[in-house]
Amino acid sequence: MNRAQVAEGGSAEKAHANQLRGEATISIDGRLHLLRPSFDALVRAEEELGPLFAMVERAGEGQLRLSEIAALFWHCLAERGELTREQVGSAVLATGLAEAAKPLRALLGEILKGSG
Repeated sequence: MNRAQVAEGGSAEKAHANQLRGEATISIDGRLHLLRPSFDALVRAEEELGPLFAMVERAGEGQLRLSEIAALFWHCLAERGELTREQVGSAVLATGLAEAAKPLRALLGEILKGSG
């Protein structure tokens, strides 16, 4: 796994994504971090980014900005620890948008379907 690889699911000592709950993982500086789209995380993301449904629509049209992806990932980090928001953005940029799309799809899918 490279330094800023983003992965959906996978295994790590600290981060195990429950794909049934819309969770995913992102590797930042060589360590996997869990992305959990909890109600609180999504409310905070919505406060910053605007309506989540509009964000899903922009993503479907290929109009989602790098800053929006990084912000959603930041808000959905289950444990931030000493991480900075800049590190999250750098990880998304370093891995490339194609790889970042994997955990993004998991989070956006959970937003659309809910955890019923």
